[in-house]
Amino acid sequence: MNDGDGTPAAAERGRRFGPLGTALVIIPTYNEAENVKAIVARVREAVPEAHVLVADDNSPDGTGKLADELAAEDDHVQVLHRKGKEGLGAAYLAGFRWGLEHGYGVLVEMDADGSHQPEELPRLLTALKGADLVLGSRWVPGGRVVNWPKSREFISRGGSMYSRIALDLPLRDITGGYRAFRSETLEGLGLEDVASQGYCFQVDLARRAMKAGYHVVEVPITFVEREFGDSKMSRDILVEALWRVTTWGVGERVGKVLGRDRQQSGRPSDGAAAEPAELVGDKSAKVPDGNA
Repeated sequence: MNDGDGTPAAAERGRRFGPLGTALVIIPTYNEAENVKAIVARVREAVPEAHVLVADDNSPDGTGKLADELAAEDDHVQVLHRKGKEGLGAAYLAGFRWGLEHGYGVLVEMDADGSHQPEELPRLLTALKGADLVLGSRWVPGGRVVNWPKSREFISRGGSMYSRIALDLPLRDITGGYRAFRSETLEGLGLEDVASQGYCFQVDLARRAMKAGYHVVEVPITFVEREFGDSKMSRDILVEALWRVTTWGVGERVGKVLGRDRQQSGRPSDGAAAEPAELVGDKSAKVPDGNA
């Protein structure tokens, strides 16, 4: 696990975390007919006690119908049918709301295309026993990508680095989408006003968690490029991410400057910025495998 800036682990500071509860793995889909059966089967095998929610954006290739067939055969699988393609962020937000309403203790983000390996989910859940949010990270020691062109790796590494610097966050893979949240963490993030999508959606949630003081952990994962179907990455997603991250970064720096000016002039500030959560773990520590 990555400890970011070298701060002590939560357990060493006396913090105690409650039990996790049942995990809900949310899998957004749009034209993933070639992948949906395989990814659901892998999740069910990797963590048999977990439940799966397929959030389908009315896929024209019949993904939703295939998901319904899976749900009819397995009471651990549910399907959320959405009216149309509204983007990754909107699909996850709908899935989060559904999971919270149904009382799940852990909500997991996972891609449908197999790039997020379900076999690594036990590692994320184990780490979540001592954290509020766990990020599966490609860019910490032990993390890697498989079958990615150098151009795609450059964009991903560059996006994470730019976000890390612009937002002053000690996270190595802030754009990654393989994550496990405690339900109470999501409830405290102010999801009602999240409007970002794609890369930017992931940055936004990590940023909110750190600013709110939640304990965030990164664990290494192996990201595997999809074998079937088309990537949903687009120029618009990249442009939105660059614009929003820059706007957030500038806004936070202006806020800090104005806050210092108020303090120096003796005027009360509008509120201190939340201190970032410390990142758990010794850099040399290994997260044990096994189901949570």
